[in-house]
Amino acid sequence: MKGENIICFSKDWAEDPTSNHHVMRELAKGNRVLWLNSVATRTPKLSSGRDVGKIFRKLREFARGPKKVAEGLWVFTPLVLPLPHSRAARAINKPILQATIWALRKKLGMDRFQLWTFLPNVGEYVGELGESLVVYYCVDEWALFSYIDAAPTIAAEQELCERADVIFATSEALVERKRALNPQTFHAPHGVDHELFARALDDDTVVPAELARLPHPRLGFYGTIQDWIDYPLLEALASRHPEWSIVLIGSELVDVSALRRYPNVHFLGRKRHAELPAYCKGFDVALIPYTVGERTRYVNPIKLREYLSAGLPVVSTALPEVSRYAEHCRVAHDIDSFERHIVEVLAQETPDKRRARSQAMCDESWPQKVVRVSERVEETKRKRWRAA
Repeated sequence: MKGENIICFSKDWAEDPTSNHHVMRELAKGNRVLWLNSVATRTPKLSSGRDVGKIFRKLREFARGPKKVAEGLWVFTPLVLPLPHSRAARAINKPILQATIWALRKKLGMDRFQLWTFLPNVGEYVGELGESLVVYYCVDEWALFSYIDAAPTIAAEQELCERADVIFATSEALVERKRALNPQTFHAPHGVDHELFARALDDDTVVPAELARLPHPRLGFYGTIQDWIDYPLLEALASRHPEWSIVLIGSELVDVSALRRYPNVHFLGRKRHAELPAYCKGFDVALIPYTVGERTRYVNPIKLREYLSAGLPVVSTALPEVSRYAEHCRVAHDIDSFERHIVEVLAQETPDKRRARSQAMCDESWPQKVVRVSERVEETKRKRWRAA
């Protein structure tokens, strides 16, 4: 897909890179992309310093105007009321977004454009912004997040699904769920920046000092430290194996005081995406310790392919999408089997196995994934023209 204008509702650009970032960066290589920072999926809490800080940051970003972050890619924060489930707020936001997008299109030279969204709650704006095509890229079952209001989110996403021209979903379970609302729903599994994470195998990649000082074996995890992590599992591992260094990298958004009681559990904070391969090089085993339940049934963790591209042996709880990669990683169904898998891979690991895992991910790169998505969008566009 080349020469298109794309306006995209997405998460905030400044947050940790996810599929949103990777897909739009790839599309921007041959198209012009305007990324709109989140129009809110939940109502902010004024008692939360993090939420208040986010409000002021968004005001500053709005005043700054569109920012060019890469060739063909601009980021802008629209000024809207962050009340996603208020009918009155949505009525106010609609003309604001219409005027904002019209002005940005004029400024950036975007005429005919496609509207893409990674957010579930913008269905009401579809058909009101002048778009020629609507793409919903579904990365989660949003209504199952503990901090999001389920009922209004379900209703908003249903409206979006019914209005979208094509839907991409990142797990088979999501495809099944969304296809019931729109038959033009297709599987778009995550990719990986293989070149970046394969640097963990390079001799000249240096393990960061804060990790290098910890004793082996090192069991590593990176990602948002949220309520979907199985903390009793990590506590059991820390208690049973005080000789293991359990390393957690990422922003802490829940209470982790129970884990902090263990001297062999280490929280290293959030790191830049580009730094992660160096940390991977210092891990002996990579962990995906997510709880198994209704929400995680829909999860397709990007970190799985990143860990494997770095050559790491991976031990995960029994997430359906991870189980599809069972030939490359270990899948555990309880605490005892999780522990046993770690013991086994520590005893059996070799440099050749690391190289083989990384090589197996070469065909999983983001450029290859986005080409397939683009082809489906082009096909959808041709069908619309023929039907017109």
